[in-house]
Order: sequence, then C-alpha cells, then structure tokens
Amino acid sequence: MDMRRLTAMEVHAQKVAELGLDSTAMDLTSVEAVAGALRRMAGFLCPCPAATLVRGAIRPLRGLVNDFGAVKGIVEEVLETMIVHGDILEHRDVEDGSEHGTTVLLYAAPPSFVVRKSGTVILLGVASDRFSVLPDDLGARVEYENYLRRLSPIPDEDLRADLNQLGLIEISSDQWLRAPQAETPAQHLSRIDRLLDTVQLSHDVPGLSLLDPERPVRYYHGRWTKAHFRSGRFVARRSQAYGADLWCYIQLRDGNPERLIDLPLAGSRWRGCDEAWHLQMAIDAQRGNAQRFRVRPGPKDTQVIQFFSPIPMWSRRRWDTHGEPVSDPGCLFAYRLSEAEVVEELHFARERLWLEELPGSV
Repeated sequence: MDMRRLTAMEVHAQKVAELGLDSTAMDLTSVEAVAGALRRMAGFLCPCPAATLVRGAIRPLRGLVNDFGAVKGIVEEVLETMIVHGDILEHRDVEDGSEHGTTVLLYAAPPSFVVRKSGTVILLGVASDRFSVLPDDLGARVEYENYLRRLSPIPDEDLRADLNQLGLIEISSDQWLRAPQAETPAQHLSRIDRLLDTVQLSHDVPGLSLLDPERPVRYYHGRWTKAHFRSGRFVARRSQAYGADLWCYIQLRDGNPERLIDLPLAGSRWRGCDEAWHLQMAIDAQRGNAQRFRVRPGPKDTQVIQFFSPIPMWSRRRWDTHGEPVSDPGCLFAYRLSEAEVVEELHFARERLWLEELPGSV
C-alpha cells in the first residue's frame, strides 16, 4: 500500500469537502468551514460551556494554521454569531449560593428551518449523529454563506412539506425573531433605571469593566474601560469565580459600586449581552450621541448596511431573514439587502435600535 504524508493544504481540502463545502474556494479557517466544524462538534459535545466547544473545534487545526491564536479568535466570533442565529442555544443555570455564580451551557438546536417570504428556507440546528439530516439530493443544493445555510425551492417543489416529512421542525418567523415591544430610548432607560433604584447597595464587584458612553460610538472595542474614579450609571461586565464574565448595569460613585443589577433581568428571554447592547443604545441615543450605521451601494440592485457596534439577537435574526451577512472592511459587521427591503429595514434600525445614519451614506 502506498502511504504518504498529506500536506497541510491537502488536509484543508479534504476536511473542507467533508463539511460539504467547496474545497477550491475555502480552507478550514473560512467562516463557512468554522461554522460547519462547530456544528459537528456541538453534536458530540453539547451540552457544554462555550470554551469546551471552542477547544473541540480548534484542536484539530494545530499544526495546520500559522497563527493558532488568531484562528481561536475567529472560532469564538463565529460561535457567537451561531448562537445569535439559532444553530446553537445558550441557557443559564443559576446555582444555589452566590459563590457559585451562573453557569452558561450551550445546547445543539434540533434540525429546523424558517421559511422566508421568497420561499427560500434558512436551515438551523445540528444533526447529532451525522453531518446532515438532508438526503444527498437536497444536501447538494444547500447554499453556504458565512454561518448561513439556505435552500431555495425549484419549480413545483413543496420544500416546506418535504422538510417536515424529513423530521425538521418548522419555526415561524415571528417565533424565531421574537422582537421586544417598541420603546423610545427614554422609556427603555427609565424602565431599567427604576429597577436599579430598587436594589440593595453593592460594594465589592471584582473584575469590573465599563462601556464608556463618552468614547466614540464607531469603535466598540475602544469603549471599554476600567471603573477608576467614574461616577454614574454604566453598562458593565464583572468577573465571577467560574464561567464567563457577567453583564450588568451598575451605579458608581468615585469608582465605587453603589447599586447593581445583573443582565439578563429575571424572567427575560434574552441573553445578557442582548439586553446590555440594547441598553447602551438607549444610553447613547438619550445622550444625543446615537450609535451609527452607514449605507453603501451593493451589487445587482442591492445595498449594504454597515454597523459599528454589536446589536441584539432579535435584530440580527431579522436581517438574516431579509438579507445576507457579508464581510465588509471598516465596520464590525454588515448586511446586504435588496433595494426593495432597504427602506423598511433602515426604518427598523432607527425606530427599534435608535441608530443614526452617518452623513455621506448613499
């Protein structure tokens, strides 16, 4: 038997093909391949913490990539978008005793789908015992773009009935999007402030970092700072003995914590980061320094909306339904939408997320 060692490039091509992707256009560090690897690992490892799933996805890449640390960052970012998208579900397990804190576990969503108005289907979830629940003929038609998987119907095909027959769960757009009720920034901020007013005084809060409302809204990562001698109310993160840092809303006086509520709020259906990002949007808008977006022309009667700060899950899912995520330089993330959709979606961005369009947008 002729035995030879495969090159790194050959391993990339072989494993990308096993994920059902085009090995001539992608390697194992592409978003599509990372998302496929995370789905496969989720089928074996979930329920588990996010760090376990990340380790499972990147361990096979050791020796195959030049910058292992950079790839780890890519995997963490893709996992976050997949949680937002609904392929993987995040649930909190609040243990008894404050010393234990909150454990967040990830669960593989069951194979499911959402039907867009166009008839195209968005595929969600993880097949626990194999790569895909779809037969080969349908699987070959799946379109992969970043973390999205789409399946378009052919003439005279009842794709909804076929997928239901295969055991996939249909999720309505309303159920998947689950947007909160509309509020003004003042209403939203006032409601959370009233809750903070009712809590007991806080003292020691370890590992505290703040989102600084005075720093530029177009550079999200640069807005994070330490408490130092700050006074006021801030969206923040705090460390805990076990697990990821917790999101919170905190009142400080000269850098000392006075009151604190953890996010998400009790009984909320949102993640802590979703509530925190939405609250920061309200704070920025109320201060007259709203977070921004930019619109530029896209190909073939489309436009691209660029965003510079994270946005809640329910808005990302909306744009997954009405458009496609695209890689775009100079912003945190972007979506491409048809010109027929753009006016309504820009209205949504202004009214529900309180964003403002940058001057000079097209």
